[in-house]
Amino acid sequence: MFVDEEVRIPAGDIHLDARIRLPAPDCGIVVFAHGTGSGRHSPRNRHVAAALERAGLGTVLLDLLTTEEEHRDLSTRELRFDIPLLSGRLTATVDRLAGQAATAENPVGLFGASTGAAAALRSAAERPAAVHAVVSRGGRPDLAGDALSRVRTPTLLIVGGADHMVLDLNRDAQQHMTVRPRLEIVPDATHLFEEPGTLDRVATLATDWFLAHLGTAPTASPAS
Repeated sequence: MFVDEEVRIPAGDIHLDARIRLPAPDCGIVVFAHGTGSGRHSPRNRHVAAALERAGLGTVLLDLLTTEEEHRDLSTRELRFDIPLLSGRLTATVDRLAGQAATAENPVGLFGASTGAAAALRSAAERPAAVHAVVSRGGRPDLAGDALSRVRTPTLLIVGGADHMVLDLNRDAQQHMTVRPRLEIVPDATHLFEEPGTLDRVATLATDWFLAHLGTAPTASPAS
C-alpha cells in the first residue's frame, strides 16, 4: 500500500475526518459520500472500498459531518438532508485532492450512497473537469435538484430491485439528466443491500465502472 493514513480535510471553517488509501502513486481515487446517519466507518462503504482497492484503485472514506454535527443530527435530522452543505464539503475534498502534489494528477471518482448520491451528483456538476465518474448505491438523485441537468460525468445508478420507491425516483431522475446515466438493478435487493451476495454485486458493478472511467496504475498491487 503506497498510502494508508488518517487525515483531516479542511472544508470552510471545519475539518473533515477521513482515511485515504492509495495502492499506487498514479491510481484513480474514489471518494465516498455516505448516506443518511452514516459516516466513514459505514460497513457497506468499507466493503465496496476494499473491492476497489483490490482492483488497484485508491479510496477516500470521510465523514461529511463533524462529531458535534453528527450528535445534533441524531436529534434533529436536519443535516443529513442538507444536500448543499454535504456537496460543498465533498467538493472541498475533491479540490483538496487536486491541490495536493501527491494526488493532483490522479483521476477522481465519487461513490454516493443514499443522500450521499445527491451530494456526489451536485459535486460532479460543480467540478466537471475534476470528477471523472460517479456511482450511486441506493441513491436519492432526486435530491440533487436542478444540478441533475448539469451533470456531464458518466454516472452509474445501482438500485435494489425490491427498493421500489427509490427505484422509481432513480428512473425519474434519469429523465432529468442531460447525459443519461446507466441504471443497474440488483434483483431482490432492498435499500441497504443486506441480502446475501447483493452488496458483492454492487462492489463488482462499481469496480468495473470506475476502472472503465478512471483506469488504474499498471504497477498497482492488491490491497493488504
